[in-house]
Parts: sequence; C-alpha cells; structure tokens
Amino acid sequence: MTTAYGITGFGGYVPRLRLERSAIAAAHQWMAPALKALAKGQRAFCGWDEDSATMGVEAARDALNERPRSDISRLVFASTTHPFADLQNAAIIANALGLPDHIRTLDIGQSQRAGTAGLLGALSEASGPALFIASDRPRGKPASVQEIGNGAGAAAFTLGTDGVIAELRGSASRSAMFVDHFRAADGRYDYFWEERWIRDEGYMKLVPPVISAALAQADVAAKDIRHFILPSSFKGIAASVARSAGIPAEAEADSLTACCGYAGSAHALLMLAHVLERAQAGDHILLVGFGQGCDALVLRVTDAIGSINPRRGISGALADALNTDAYLRLLANEGGIDLDWGMRAERPVKTALTEQYRSNDQIAQFQAGKCRACGTVQFPQLPFCVSPACNAPASQFDQVGLADVKAHVMTFTADWLSYHPAPPLYVGFVQFENSARLMMEIVDVGPAGLEVGTPVNMVFRIKDMDKARQYPRYFWKATPAKA
Repeated sequence: MTTAYGITGFGGYVPRLRLERSAIAAAHQWMAPALKALAKGQRAFCGWDEDSATMGVEAARDALNERPRSDISRLVFASTTHPFADLQNAAIIANALGLPDHIRTLDIGQSQRAGTAGLLGALSEASGPALFIASDRPRGKPASVQEIGNGAGAAAFTLGTDGVIAELRGSASRSAMFVDHFRAADGRYDYFWEERWIRDEGYMKLVPPVISAALAQADVAAKDIRHFILPSSFKGIAASVARSAGIPAEAEADSLTACCGYAGSAHALLMLAHVLERAQAGDHILLVGFGQGCDALVLRVTDAIGSINPRRGISGALADALNTDAYLRLLANEGGIDLDWGMRAERPVKTALTEQYRSNDQIAQFQAGKCRACGTVQFPQLPFCVSPACNAPASQFDQVGLADVKAHVMTFTADWLSYHPAPPLYVGFVQFENSARLMMEIVDVGPAGLEVGTPVNMVFRIKDMDKARQYPRYFWKATPAKA
C-alpha cells in the first residue's frame, strides 16, 4: 500500500497596512472619476520594509507553527515579484527559517499561475517533507484599475506523508500563449489587454476543458465540488466559469478582495489556505490557476483536517489590520513617488557581505548566545559572557533562537528627527521571557502608539535598503502583538 503524499499544514500572511479604496479613488477623482465605482473595501499593501521574501517567511512561520524543521528536504518559492533577479530568493527564506543547510531550494515565477503550477509540481514530485510558499505584491500604475484592486500576501504549505490533511486526487494543465497582460523584465507595472477579451477568449474558453479533464482524472463530478477556487483580478469570472463547468454556485470560494485585494500569483494559494481553515473531511476542492494556460487541481480533504491549525491563518491575518487613508503612503512604499527625505537619508548603507555571511546565524536566524556557566542570554554575541561575574568565553555559549520567544516593550521612544521611511522611528528595549534584552526597532505601530509592557512579536523585515546597489539588508524587528 502506497502512503498518500499531500498537504500536511498551511498558513498565511497579509500585511497589516490596509488602505481604504475610497482614498485611492478620491486622489484620482480629478482625472479618473470612474474609479469611484471600485472604491468599496480595502486593499492590503506592504510596508516599506516588506517584500515577497519577508511575507514568505511570515507565511511559512504560520504554517510551520511548532513543527520540527530539521526534516524538511526542499523549499519552493513562487512569486512574480521576487526581490532579486539573480540571487536565489528561496535561499533567503530557508536561511531565515533556520532550515537545514542540505535543503534543496527553488524559485519559480514569470506567470500568474506560478503558485498553482508550483504546488502541483511539488505534490507530483512527492519526494519527502517539503515547504511550498507563494508570495506576491503586484504593483498597479497610479490611477489604474490594478492599483485600486491589487493587494499583497503570502501562503505556505507543508507537504509530506505524515498527517495529510488534503491529498491530490486529479489534475490537468494546458499551456497556451494567450497574452492577457505582461511586464518586461525591467518593468515596474503590468500592461493589461481589454477585460472582455480576457474573459471571453481566455478564461471562458481555456479553463472549462482543463477543469473537465482534472475532474475526470479524479473521478469526481462537478456537482460534488464543495470549494471552487479561481482567482482573478476581474470581477465575476469565477462565477461564470463555475456555471459553464456545472459547479454549484455556492461552492465559489471567498475571493478575499474586500479586505485584501488581488495578490497575483499567490492569490490562489491564499484562497486555498483560507478554505482549509473551514473545510470538512471529505470535501473536494477544485483549485485553478490561470496565466498562459491554466492548471486545475482536485484535492480531497481528509479526516486529519480537524487536528491542525496555523498560528493565525489567513482569517487571523486579515483581522489584524492597521487601517489608513493615507494614499501617499501606498505610493511611497510602492515606489510611485520620489519624496525629498532630506540629507539624513543620504547616509551610505552598503552591506558588508563578508560580515553578513560570518554572522549569518545571528543576523538571519536571530540566534542569541546562552552562557552554559551562568545562564545569561545575550544578543549580539560577544567573545565573552556579558555578566560581570562570569566572563565565560563564547565557546561555552549554546545557540538560542529569539524569533519565537514571547517578549514585551521595556522602554521606547518615537524619533521624528532621524531618517525613517515610515516616521516616526520607534526604538526601545525589548525584554524577552528567556531573559534576553536588546534594543530593537518596533514597526507597525498604530495611531495609539506604544506603552511599556506592550506584548510584541518578532518579524522578519528589511532593515535598510542600499539604493545605490538595490540590495536589501534583512533583519528581525519587533511589532505589537495586535495592531
């Protein structure tokens, strides 16, 4: 008997920052009044220190929760907005997560169906415990339909044979050079063709036959699909395809557009993670990705679904919102406006790649040193124990991760004088429950500010950006446990 290989865990991440779409429409009222018709709800957008890699790390932490990481043998990362074109982004994520160094890592992209194609490939390979992540932050040109409709987010899935909660029963794919939109290798914004053409000649003609083939392979009738996932940046397409394929209307999954927006190649996987939060044993899920063809996956939920939960999941991430109506903040974070930050913003921030490599465990994995002689936990790690009564050498330190240790604000200040892309700059001492204490940057602070004792979590973010060389330096920051 062959042991089933499938999804064993799931998680997700949506940036806290949410902009009212009405603010975007109001900003362009003078030249694009038609945007008012699309002004309902909110869209998520990345902070200045977030990108697809940092979102991928947070989604993976949500999926992994307290699961052991030492047995993960491969990591696949899907995105169309990778931070690097020639530096493996999956390796950045694996490093931050502290995954074993013998792991295989792979980046995939270049299509809106990178997420579904990547998941299908990972499930089909079925070669040991794996981690699949899709993360995206599609940008929209100011005053475009995409700017008001797009969002950002990431989803992560653990794969294996132990505790499978959803197994692949059938699939089908089709490659078609149907250009609904494109972005050049050095482009910032996608160029879209006409919506009716994309709907009628693209989705409605390419997707239904692939769905039929996948259902036939799975031996599942269309009427038995409990959850139908077909993401699109255009409204109503999923419902039209469902009618054409004979899928019940009530099976259409929440598109997450009301409070997130369309998250590009990651959106299908965000919807899947959201569906798995409430799916029941025996449910059949039909997952479809579209882009230069399409992929269709038929998944069956197993009895193990009741025994697993992510830390927060997509629902928790959506609820943990930091609302704003500052349209210019979105524009600044997306690189759509060049602000004068003053001379203090001109400081050089070239990263010493040699020291970054030597101190990798501390910088990327947030490893502190715990003295075996006296128990003192210190970060950064110095050659000797910082306890005056001890001074044991660093050779007597054990490595202790701080990323998942509970902590609270001990002291803080809000600095309006120093340069910071999201003023004010909040810094202060953070006290960890394992006795570690260090000065940290505190991000995603809401209008109410901070208080001494505020619980904080650690998040993987961009520490600073070397704009001359376009190199982001990553590190860990503190953020209030609740927005």
